[in-house]
Amino acid sequence: MIRPACAALLLSALPATAGVEVLTFRYLCERGAEVPVAYVNAADGAAVVLTVEGRQIALVQGPSGSGARYEWPGGGSG
Repeated sequence: MIRPACAALLLSALPATAGVEVLTFRYLCERGAEVPVAYVNAADGAAVVLTVEGRQIALVQGPSGSGARYEWPGGGSG
């Protein structure tokens, strides 16, 4: 589940649109740990929030030759 503060930060990075879609998934890593992920898709951009070892990490969609690639907002290293 996305915490309200993290969700607000993530959504503030995207332009305001009426058609925002949020998709949630749970992945299982090779160590057997569950990683909850929320993909936020809007007409003008996309982002993802994932929870790893109790920390929430927000990434924005960056340029990719094919498919999707996510990176730190502003292109930084976090």
